Amino acid sequence: MRVDLFDFDLPDERIALRPAEPRDSARLLVVNPHAETVLSDHRVGDLPSFLRPGDALVFNDTKVIPAQLEGIRHREGAGGQQVSATLHMRIGPSRWKAFAKPGKRIREGDRIAFGHSGESCFLGALDATVEEKGEAGEVTLAFDLAGPALDEAIAAVGHIPLPPYIAAKRPDDERDRADYQTIYAREEGAVAAPTAGLHFTPALFEALDRAGIERHFVTLHVGAGTFLPVKADDTVDHKMHLESGTVSPETAAQLNAVKARGGRIVCVGTTSLRLIESAAEESGEIRGWSGATGIFITPGYRFKAVDMLMTNFHLPRSTLFMLVSAFSGFETMHAAYEHAISTGYRFYSYGDASLLFRKDK
Repeated sequence: MRVDLFDFDLPDERIALRPAEPRDSARLLVVNPHAETVLSDHRVGDLPSFLRPGDALVFNDTKVIPAQLEGIRHREGAGGQQVSATLHMRIGPSRWKAFAKPGKRIREGDRIAFGHSGESCFLGALDATVEEKGEAGEVTLAFDLAGPALDEAIAAVGHIPLPPYIAAKRPDDERDRADYQTIYAREEGAVAAPTAGLHFTPALFEALDRAGIERHFVTLHVGAGTFLPVKADDTVDHKMHLESGTVSPETAAQLNAVKARGGRIVCVGTTSLRLIESAAEESGEIRGWSGATGIFITPGYRFKAVDMLMTNFHLPRSTLFMLVSAFSGFETMHAAYEHAISTGYRFYSYGDASLLFRKDK
């Protein structure tokens, strides 16, 4: 499909720079293509009323690391230059793939001293070699440290990698270390939050428990590629960046049991949906699965396992807006976003949420 079909105009003031307080007070747009009233306005705290006993929420328990690094590039015969790198996928005890800026000036073999800047004092010791250079500013960094020592150094030197549309308006601060993390985050490795999960609070979990709603956890380490624009003119020419994830055999069996007794699988976030759909057979059975997924879901995709999706509002022309258009219908989602913009919903990572029913169910 043509990428421009997924475009829409979003006023700048609709971009949320901070989350709602409390988190579950955020607005919730319910989108049900099968209902007499397709679009209805609610609050995230109302979520249990749209679910049934025996339904299962699937959460992504990845934990955001401070993966935004600033440093000085060194090269023999050349002076130092300030560079930044956003780590997006770990590929070994000491190696990460990253998006580097300015990417054009970085070469294989360059040394980068992170934790330094041209105008600041020494902040930490984290040095790396550019092992490989790819396309669109992607590099492979081989750090001098490995394993837990590398993790500790990244935590000391790095910053929370706020999405570009927030970072362009304000710097990250200490508050973001808590705000840009779900309350159930456990498995370190993401460089972007599974943002639909940011709306959940202990009080909402208690309400879901009282309503008989199950909770299950999978892990998909969200990469910085989630923020990359789609530069192709047609979706068939777009290449998704890989993200690593795991669905345990135990979780797969539990979700299959939910389906067998008539319950619904409700994914919290596009990341958990992409992982479940990657782990599902054509029959709809979910299997234990671990690896890297580059699944690209656009209209015409046949969903195998997921029945409902809770997600935030996404960028125009983005792979995520394409995904929700596939899930609830192209025309329906354009109408939903038009309604959200006109009625003051807050967009993107710190914004409001939507609860989507699958169009073909």
